[in-house]
Amino acid sequence: MTSVQRTVPTRTASDASSPAEELATPHRPLLIAVAAGALLFAAAALYPRLSGTDVHAGWVGWPPLAAAWEPRVGLGTLPALALAVTVVVAGQSLAARLPWRRLLLATWAATWLWTVSLALVDGRTGIDEVFARRGEYVYDAGRVSSIPLMLSEFVSRIPIAATDNWETHVAGHPAGALLVFVGLDRVGINDPLAVGLVALTAGTTATLAVLITVRALAGEGWARRAAPFWAAAPAAVWVGVSADAIYTAVASWGLAALALAATRPHRRIPYAVLAGLLLGLCVYLSYGLVLLAILALAVLIAARTASPLPWAVGGALAVAAAFTAAGFAWWEAYPVLVERYYDGVANVRPFSYWVWGDLAAATAAGGLAVWAGLPAAVAALRARRARSAARGPEVDPGARAIALLGTAAVLSMLVATSTGMSKAEVERIWLPFTWWALCLPALLSRGQRRWVVALQVGTGLLIAHLLSPGW
Repeated sequence: MTSVQRTVPTRTASDASSPAEELATPHRPLLIAVAAGALLFAAAALYPRLSGTDVHAGWVGWPPLAAAWEPRVGLGTLPALALAVTVVVAGQSLAARLPWRRLLLATWAATWLWTVSLALVDGRTGIDEVFARRGEYVYDAGRVSSIPLMLSEFVSRIPIAATDNWETHVAGHPAGALLVFVGLDRVGINDPLAVGLVALTAGTTATLAVLITVRALAGEGWARRAAPFWAAAPAAVWVGVSADAIYTAVASWGLAALALAATRPHRRIPYAVLAGLLLGLCVYLSYGLVLLAILALAVLIAARTASPLPWAVGGALAVAAAFTAAGFAWWEAYPVLVERYYDGVANVRPFSYWVWGDLAAATAAGGLAVWAGLPAAVAALRARRARSAARGPEVDPGARAIALLGTAAVLSMLVATSTGMSKAEVERIWLPFTWWALCLPALLSRGQRRWVVALQVGTGLLIAHLLSPGW
């Protein structure tokens, strides 16, 4: 990585199907990859049932997902079907033709409508039920009378044995996560439905962030190719019922700011500082988001510059200093959290199953489109290495950027599952990484993208109508 600045040229709508079409993945490796993803999920679903092994997926466990088998239709069924057909039939053509700002608005609106429709398969409870539970943030946020006292006592209230300990989700996250919901409570947003809508709406803005990032690093044509995959991701099932949607948004906007800092030298410092503040905050929202460092590195490699790094690190350190000065030390809290985690359900969830079962759960959230894009990503990265060794032509730099972002997201998941600190429930926990893995199917040809999008919306519809998420 060098410090040479490179401003990636922006493509217009007419460029949306330009040189990248030459990178079309042969059908055979694409089909093999999709089949591998489907077989992984099938194996993870069948193994506990055929072997009689209790993998403790959750109180409504349908491993590898924390969900209950509950076939049904509901209020959101017809809107979800209508949107699914629209994305499959017209998504690519609309993404290629709309002016850029209208594309941003249309893609975000489609993501929001898709997420709401899938949630409303269960009616209002599809949005507010999770946040009404005692184990969620809203309950503990209402018990916080003093923010300074909460921060200073936070670590001492993590252990199960502690008097007046935090509920499960609050204890399992750094203090910043609870602080978000305390802030909502302070401004009067404490009704579970209102909180759910805030989380859902914030989470869907991640689509805007990744589109902006891809445009900055790869060009507008590549962002247009990828847009339908964010608009109709199966992950929307969990964006609509999870606080992790908020963390996904913060992470995505932090990486977007980093990409803009790397590609817009005249605004490097403010964007880099903003990136550091947002990514630093992520570490105080979820312990596992330290792995965003992998995606941040991919952004800088794609941009071929490390110049934003000092400013971004400074912003992140400012967040850490503020929390530490307020009484919450991340490095003291994490070991205590590990003890509580293994005092609870992690102690009975077998690592031998979840180390690969997690990847099956992530497959449900990201969809088989991620698997479909992996062979093309490998080809793009190999082509780059071949060129470096003077054995072949240079691949489209946009394809390389897409491959870097998508494979960095997949690598983050592999590292997370190998730690043993992610056993089950990753369909929601890994949302901040899943959103970036969805870059990968942009590497496919137009014809391939059409049927892969159809596979995506079908997966989302099946999950929403056959399974009831535990979160």
